[in-house]
Amino acid sequence: MDALDRKILAELQLDGRLTVTELAARVQLSVSPCHRRLRDLEREGAIRGYKAVVDPAAVGLTFEALVFATLRWEDPDTVTAFEEAVAAVPHVLQAQRLFGEPDYLLRVATTDLAAFQQLYDDQLARLPGVQRLTSTLVMKHVVDDRPLLP
Repeated sequence: MDALDRKILAELQLDGRLTVTELAARVQLSVSPCHRRLRDLEREGAIRGYKAVVDPAAVGLTFEALVFATLRWEDPDTVTAFEEAVAAVPHVLQAQRLFGEPDYLLRVATTDLAAFQQLYDDQLARLPGVQRLTSTLVMKHVVDDRPLLP
């Protein structure tokens, strides 16, 4: 990956709806080579896909919490069962496995505190292998969806 590929990625992270013609103009490249580089970046997996970024508040998800999960055991079966179950919970926006304690960090969005409590009691606390859950509320996003490349 060279500097031109990085420029293409930077522009697409700012506006994923750019046409190839617009992208080529922004990175100062003709359309054909720009299109070729774009396809190479997609094929190599540097670009995993394109999507709309939806404001959670616009769809009624105004309550956000970070949930830290510690598992009882970290054997492969428990880890797999936990990860499959957490992936099936629609209100979990992100789930990350961590080194040390806790084992996982979950980013959860719901409509309000009552909905979060119900989700916590009915689904999160019942995830396979969970020993302990600890939650904290998100006050605001200071840095959100920062592009990966300058």
